[in-house]
Amino acid sequence: MRTISQVAELTGISTRTLQYYDEIGLLKPSELTESGYRLYDNEALQKLQQILFFKELGFKLKEIKEILQKPDFDRIKAFKRQKELLLLKRNRTDKLIQLLSRLEKGAQCMSFKEFDLSDYITALEDFKNNSTDDVIKHWGSIENFDMFIQKIKDDEAEVAKLAIQQFGSIEKYTEAMKHNLEHFSKLMETQLTEEVKEIGKQSDILYGRLAANLSEDVSSPNIQSIVDELLQLIQKNSANVSLDKSYINVLIDTYSSDYIKSMTDSQYGKGASDYIVKAFRYYSENNVSENN
Repeated sequence: MRTISQVAELTGISTRTLQYYDEIGLLKPSELTESGYRLYDNEALQKLQQILFFKELGFKLKEIKEILQKPDFDRIKAFKRQKELLLLKRNRTDKLIQLLSRLEKGAQCMSFKEFDLSDYITALEDFKNNSTDDVIKHWGSIENFDMFIQKIKDDEAEVAKLAIQQFGSIEKYTEAMKHNLEHFSKLMETQLTEEVKEIGKQSDILYGRLAANLSEDVSSPNIQSIVDELLQLIQKNSANVSLDKSYINVLIDTYSSDYIKSMTDSQYGKGASDYIVKAFRYYSENNVSENN
């Protein structure tokens, strides 16, 4: 057992903060002495460690409390998710450091205004806070949605480039995305047209063929022809989509995310998502130019 002062010294967190965590029910002491002093065991320290990781990732105390109180909360699984998010955060920091290195050597900086997705990211954060049920229903968990937001932040330039290709400007893209978020439930409940159903059916068939034999080399003509059919289907039925490396990278990132990977593996078999990513990546590296 450790006293509150010992925990404060060990973690660098003030005793007042630990007292506040107790008051709001985020981290209760393991025991109280007869004099009313707080004592913390190893289990409490592990929970505190989990809290600090969530805080480092920008989670609010209310969100952390809700996550930790879930009946199905898995401590090890949470550590894995936190590790993934921290790696994404580190990658973003590395990119900023690389940019600063180029700038200090006299490189000319591009205009960031053209690629600024801050309004869209703010809209996503607002959606997360105001539509928690929808987020959990369609993304699986708040953590998955936070990973989705972090991925957009890390690949902001690529996402912005694709948005400009499809919508003409970041402003129009943000406006369209805000509208979709404001009417999310209604859009998700809207009955699909027969045409859209048919497109979805064709897409499912192609993905099923692509993942039918995971032992087949992704470079085989058969696999690459299926990838080509999929991409042509996307281009045919999506306005202003250009099948260049940027767009295919977005598809690769999509199928690399935990939430989509889980859904894909559930539908097409374990390992299907990783296989699809490899097939798309091979196609991108061998059949597509930077600007197609």
